Amino acid sequence: MTPTPESTGPAARLDVPRGPRLGVAWLAGGCAALFVAAIVGIWIGPVRVSPGGVILELLDRLPIVTIDSGLSDFEQTIVWDIRAPRVVLGMLVGAMLCSSGATYQGVFRNALADPYSLGVAAGAGLGATIAIVNRLGDGSGVGDPVPLFAFGGALLAVMVASTLGAPRGAPSANANLVLAGVAVAAFLTSIQTYVLQRNTEDLRKVYSWILGRLSTSSWGEVQLVLPYAIVCCTGLLLLASRLDVLAVGEDEATMLGASPAGIRIVALALASFAAAAAVAVSGLIVFVGLIVPHAVRRLGGVTHRRVLPLSMLFGGAFLALTDVVARTIQAPRELPIGVVTACIGAPFFLHILRRQAAV
Repeated sequence: MTPTPESTGPAARLDVPRGPRLGVAWLAGGCAALFVAAIVGIWIGPVRVSPGGVILELLDRLPIVTIDSGLSDFEQTIVWDIRAPRVVLGMLVGAMLCSSGATYQGVFRNALADPYSLGVAAGAGLGATIAIVNRLGDGSGVGDPVPLFAFGGALLAVMVASTLGAPRGAPSANANLVLAGVAVAAFLTSIQTYVLQRNTEDLRKVYSWILGRLSTSSWGEVQLVLPYAIVCCTGLLLLASRLDVLAVGEDEATMLGASPAGIRIVALALASFAAAAAVAVSGLIVFVGLIVPHAVRRLGGVTHRRVLPLSMLFGGAFLALTDVVARTIQAPRELPIGVVTACIGAPFFLHILRRQAAV
């Protein structure tokens, strides 16, 4: 019997691929989750908007569909200029973080790997902070350099963490990888703190960004991150079958005609770019890339042809709904979304760690 992620102890080795490509029921479930999250995210807020009106307003924007939603001009402005971009951005960020986490878990064959535990988010945060304090960009608008700087920091972090966690060059999945990621994250965070101390005038802006936020979302941020989301998510989906080949092991993958090193480099670059772009526009929203892919893998199957698309769909819905909690739990004030995901993700992380230690 193929070992499961929990059955291999600290190594957390993932299963050999099995099962169909992507079930219709799972795909429909993911799309339904996105739709429900969109309705709830646009409906709930300080100003009451009819949920039925929200549904009709969304349907009215579909091609060849004309429906009178019954919403006033003021309500339509709230829907399309305030809440809709926030929900769409949350879905894009959630999809990118979860596809990144699923990829890291597959490449390193470690169920604890995600953009946060590997230090990638901290590296991206440092890069974005350097860009912000040097007035190179503010994370809004197409062509903003903040995601590029964040990508450089993310790529540096994952390279250092993977080198320290697997010093012989093999992507061995063991506790050392996570420990290396924690160490890299702590080091990069200390550098980020030093940079902020020398640029105190930007402290408030960067600090609110670090905690994770979607409160300042606009269609500009959506326009900024959308190209990165399309390129990275599409690229990772095209690599899904090759990531499944990596799961059988280095020697077996080579015998099957694959190039493990090449697949790993491309996958890590796309995953790091996705995490970096997400961090650049939303700040450090932790544990999302761990919770959703792990849950999808346990419930929907281990093959990446299932895990990646379902992680994107359910990840987008998860973060959009989490944002609803963040902006309503202390209404009229908002709680940083990173605080909410940390409260959910930290116990989840400890649960996985405990299950592995018990084996």
